[in-house]
Amino acid sequence: MDWADELAQQAVGPQVVNDSKTPSGTVHVGSLRGPVILDVITRALRAQGVRTTLLYGVDDLDPMDAQALLTPDAIDREMGRPLAHVPDPAGDCHASYARHFAGIFIDVFAGLGINPDRYYWMSDIYPTGAMDPYIRLALDRAPLVREIYRRVANVQHPKTWHPIGVICPTCGKVGTTIVSKWDGERVYYECRADLVTWARGCGSSGWISPFGGAAKLPWNLEWAAQWSHFGVTIEPGGKDLSTAGGSRDRSDAIAREVFEREPPLNVPYEFLNIGGRKMSTSKGRGAAAHSIAEVIPPEQLRFLFLRPRPNQAIEFDPEGTDAIPRLFDEFDRFAAATAGREVKGELTPGFEATFRYALLDPEADVAAEAAAFRPAFAHLALLLQIPGVDVAARVEAEKGSPLTAHERGILDRRVAAARAWLDGYAPDTARLTVRHDALPDAAGALETEQRRFLAGLSTAAKAASPAGGDAWQTLIFAAAAAQELPARRAFEAIYLAFLGRPNGPRAGWLLASLDASSVLVRLDEAAGVAVAGAAEGGAS
Repeated sequence: MDWADELAQQAVGPQVVNDSKTPSGTVHVGSLRGPVILDVITRALRAQGVRTTLLYGVDDLDPMDAQALLTPDAIDREMGRPLAHVPDPAGDCHASYARHFAGIFIDVFAGLGINPDRYYWMSDIYPTGAMDPYIRLALDRAPLVREIYRRVANVQHPKTWHPIGVICPTCGKVGTTIVSKWDGERVYYECRADLVTWARGCGSSGWISPFGGAAKLPWNLEWAAQWSHFGVTIEPGGKDLSTAGGSRDRSDAIAREVFEREPPLNVPYEFLNIGGRKMSTSKGRGAAAHSIAEVIPPEQLRFLFLRPRPNQAIEFDPEGTDAIPRLFDEFDRFAAATAGREVKGELTPGFEATFRYALLDPEADVAAEAAAFRPAFAHLALLLQIPGVDVAARVEAEKGSPLTAHERGILDRRVAAARAWLDGYAPDTARLTVRHDALPDAAGALETEQRRFLAGLSTAAKAASPAGGDAWQTLIFAAAAAQELPARRAFEAIYLAFLGRPNGPRAGWLLASLDASSVLVRLDEAAGVAVAGAAEGGAS
């Protein structure tokens, strides 16, 4: 996280940090990386005493182009219309399709500690005339705009092409119109049936004023116009926008040459991927941001985006994996290291800043937060599946002292997260039914070396009285090594003895979740019963 502090130290004068989003459908969790990065930049600047304004906009005059997200009867009518003019698909009182989906996404921000000084909607700004000066400049300098597209992006527009999209006064579509003439006050437009493959225009044409919300700039020009209008000095952008000749390069050139303004500082950031593939709103790939925010508490969700540098991709698949428990474990490791405790594995320099920026409250006492006791997420998920367990009492016993009020809040949030994870995302191996009444029949499959391992583990546990998952895990590895038993087969022995299957959650935390005396009884029973069974089998 030293990158954010370094950026802030180089800032000169007041700063305006900006980002915007086209709400073409349910916004996936990967789209939160930009807002989190913006928030961290803003916090870093303000910590340096730099007067900073954080903006977040919604580009809701962009055309509707996600056919898969519309009902069949709405496709011909709505494709190509501005998102701000497409009806709310859920009928839940939002003014438009854009307000519905952007609203759900924006509602996540406050819970993540992201509080822009202003939200803006382009459908509100165009009608005020605020974009009119930029529209006029773009039309007056249309040959220059065409030359920039050719030079920067190798995009060849015809000589009659003008950089404006009229909202057709007949059918209301903006994605199907093209402008070929400009007389200084009006443009000549055509709403073509075949201009694009994903929407059909109505065929109308004529002269119309492009001002006051009757038209919108193409995205690259609109982006550059936003920078001038709001005085943006820093705007991070996703990798897809920052490729050579891509949207950012085009908008940078337009800002300099057409609107005569230096573009803002770019902080390119990589995607959040599932199985190596970018999450996609229009293709329905990736968990919804608001759904993930109901499972992962805000500080761990911020941490997900902040642990790697912005230019590093994040692999995260919450469904059917242990990705969420591992995220909690890594957060706890950073907290422990920040508190000065020894942790396993190396941490890159700047881990203290990563932990600090992951905290919800920018004014939080970092030392106190780092020192707070945090129960392992996987352990809680196990405890919640064992009938009759007092989770808070078990956690206090593991800590060795009563939880503070703040730690009780941490526990409550983690318990809620663990329940949500078990309900919607946990793999089958994390779900369990512990046999309390009798040794599972599957324990009869234990081999001699596994029985000896269980007996050795029981002896070691009686001597060490392990209190937590880490302690049990250490004993398991030691007992397996003593019997020269591969760890995989050692874990299999534990799962067979307690769950009646060859796989399960992390074995150390499984044993720590159970009553200590009953664990010892089961270990002895599994070793002894299996030995007797083997002896009977051998004698037959």
